[in-house]
Amino acid sequence: MNTGFHRGFTLVECAVACAIVVLLTAIAVPSFQGEKLRASRLDAVQALTRLQMAQEQYRAAHGLYATELTVLRGVAAISDQGRYTLTVAQTGPESYRAVAQARGAQSSDKNCEALTLDVAQGWAQTGPTPQCWNR
Repeated sequence: MNTGFHRGFTLVECAVACAIVVLLTAIAVPSFQGEKLRASRLDAVQALTRLQMAQEQYRAAHGLYATELTVLRGVAAISDQGRYTLTVAQTGPESYRAVAQARGAQSSDKNCEALTLDVAQGWAQTGPTPQCWNR
């Protein structure tokens, strides 16, 4: 017996469902990518924190901060996850600046492309903003 009703979806219903999926994806993907970049900054924070501890140990043993990463124990020129390149430069007799420069996909984190750690006589100042350090 045919009642005249057909089961299934119309082309309009399918088009509306697809449009909703596209809209939600367009909103969610950039937000997800931003959160992924923010979470990946932890790699730089950990590397700079490790560098700071190694610098303090070096200073306790040698009286000055190191001017090269190679003499610091447990510090490499590339962060553990490979997202940042580390550099250190002496800025005075009792101070230095360490920089974690983003590399690869992390370079698209434009506001926090380079995290800095300025230390003078044991006192640290982070940059460029507290948000870059996830604070």
